[in-house]
Amino acid sequence: MIRGLALRRAGCYNVGVRTSYAEISRFFRTRHHGITPSRAGVRCLTSEPSVDQQRAIPTETSSYPRVIPQEASKSALADFKASVRSGFGPITSALNKDLENKIGSTVSIAGYLGSRRNQSKTLTFALLRNPDQTYCIQVVSFSHKSDTSNPEKTEAHRKIRNLKEWTPVVITGTVKSRSQPSKDDTAMGMPLANTIELDMQSIEVLNGVSNDLLSAEDTVYPPQRRHLQLRTDAESRGNLLFRAKVTKQARRIMEDMEFTEVETPILFKSTPEGAREFLVPTRRKGLAYALPQSPQQYKQILMASGITKYFQFARCFRDEDMRADRQPEFTQLDMEMSFVGEEDVMLRIETLLTELWDRCLNLKIDAPFQRITYHEAMASYGSDKPDLRLGMQIHDITGKVSEDFVKMISDIDSPVVEAFTFPVSDEPKETAKFIEEFMASREAKPFFRNPAGQPGVLVQDGRLPMGGLSALGYDFVMNMPEGLAPEQGDLMILQARKNEPFSGGSTPIGDLRLALHKAAVAKGLVPKPEGFRFLWITDFPLFTPSNDTDPGQGGQAGLSSTHHPFTAPKTPEDVDLLVTAPEKVIAAHYDIVVNGVELGGGSRRIHNAGVQEFIFRDVLKMPEERIEDFAHLLRVLDSGCPPHAGIALGWDRLIAMMLGKDSVRDVIAFPKTGNFEDLLVKSPREMTNSQLQTYHLRIDKN
Repeated sequence: MIRGLALRRAGCYNVGVRTSYAEISRFFRTRHHGITPSRAGVRCLTSEPSVDQQRAIPTETSSYPRVIPQEASKSALADFKASVRSGFGPITSALNKDLENKIGSTVSIAGYLGSRRNQSKTLTFALLRNPDQTYCIQVVSFSHKSDTSNPEKTEAHRKIRNLKEWTPVVITGTVKSRSQPSKDDTAMGMPLANTIELDMQSIEVLNGVSNDLLSAEDTVYPPQRRHLQLRTDAESRGNLLFRAKVTKQARRIMEDMEFTEVETPILFKSTPEGAREFLVPTRRKGLAYALPQSPQQYKQILMASGITKYFQFARCFRDEDMRADRQPEFTQLDMEMSFVGEEDVMLRIETLLTELWDRCLNLKIDAPFQRITYHEAMASYGSDKPDLRLGMQIHDITGKVSEDFVKMISDIDSPVVEAFTFPVSDEPKETAKFIEEFMASREAKPFFRNPAGQPGVLVQDGRLPMGGLSALGYDFVMNMPEGLAPEQGDLMILQARKNEPFSGGSTPIGDLRLALHKAAVAKGLVPKPEGFRFLWITDFPLFTPSNDTDPGQGGQAGLSSTHHPFTAPKTPEDVDLLVTAPEKVIAAHYDIVVNGVELGGGSRRIHNAGVQEFIFRDVLKMPEERIEDFAHLLRVLDSGCPPHAGIALGWDRLIAMMLGKDSVRDVIAFPKTGNFEDLLVKSPREMTNSQLQTYHLRIDKN
């Protein structure tokens, strides 16, 4: 009763009974912006002035000083005023076949002015790109000074002869058949309406183009003018359109598999997951958010919240060291499932990828994908993301080659010796020339600094004793391991390494294998590999030795999580090893790889709070204050969280792979440079003193 009475006194009637004070507050403006209305002036929302009433309010009553524009501003205001319109109404961007049915009709077409040819003072030909740049049409402008019967056409003729390419315009004219149809069906890299043309009657200029702007077709724009590159380069623009298509299809596939799309927060908090974070200061002294490295913790929380299958195209942020193809912000297709194990997730990913390749590339991909363990990948290819198309399998030949040869390539005690062959050419001289040039190149320098020793290089030449391989010893040459024996002209590479378990993502011989293949492709000696080879890499070590460049989880055990600290041990036996030998524990971790690129990684998670805390405190030996950063997650796990597993696909990488691009920058609208800068908008920028004061920050000058 009191609530309704208060509303009526405020002048609001027929609003019904409100169930909360929050709903009542919607009927009042709580921010007056310096103006305090009288009690009688409070209005109900239904009594706002009409559009006509608002326009009737006189503008001359402004209490601010009159604005006096400069000449340049006057011109800009006049041009802008001329282009202001409530919509584009009958303007068409019809395709060529539609315009052919409108011969003799008057149409208006919006788009960008293309190349122009002034045939004479009275005749001009120009091309007009439609807004989407999916086709272009020839515009014909003819006007004679002595013809005063159509001043609009005369003025249009004057305008089009002086406009720069890429000027946005609306051209109105009559559709006519071309008296001499063009032999070409394309122009400016797009389909041309070659049987019709537009006899221009009028032209409306929507905006100007700077005089210092280069607009030649072959202009290469720097990152500072990324917008012009996207506008003028059909391939760059097409990459973004293809990305949108793949994303749309992925959403449909995920929905067909009954996943629920859920958005998780961007403003998170700092937690030691493994990568460096970006902090976001607040005006509350000493408090800051952190941008998420991934939605990992939120999606695990969702599993405890009754969301059985989650997915999201998530923006992620990592302040990593500069690398050639890394971005500080990126997109990943993130997903998680409850009451499942590794096999369930891998099956869904195979369905997703085979469907995407079929729908978007019209390519059939066989499933299930091949699976090899981390140890097998490192031993056979020297990489945890091998490109199986290359061949060149690595063989362990420890104890099989002569001791003298081992001493020639390494000074370490009891090394492991590995080798592979590479068919560069049938002619030994050509192979020898290739390897000499490579070893003298900048790309080869890291391999000479290998503390385990430099690589051994041999070329198979049947004209020499023992085919030129005598340094390896008679027994080895006569009993070469299957798959390693070289043929005429083949290159053989041998490399020593310490006899210790594999760690990290590659070995020196694996890196050399890739570098040699890349160099041979660049010289045209071997063909560039084609097709797609998908595989799963499984059974990663749960922990790896810490190093100075990787912050890890900041523990004192000398170990860090290979994937992240929420990954579960694979088997019951691995759970036992957590206590006795954590460095030997195998993880329920799986990576999806295609053509030497890791598309994504996932794992079964630790769903037991006690085990998760044990990993933090007793295995990784994280300090108490860092364990406290995960208190929210431990509470969630302790509330009956079900077993769950998930994965994240690097979406930028996936699109680049589908398009055959070497860099993710080619498929990102506004990528950062190698220095993590956006040169278009000039970011990042130095903070001003005012900003520093607002956020209670100061610059350490040391």
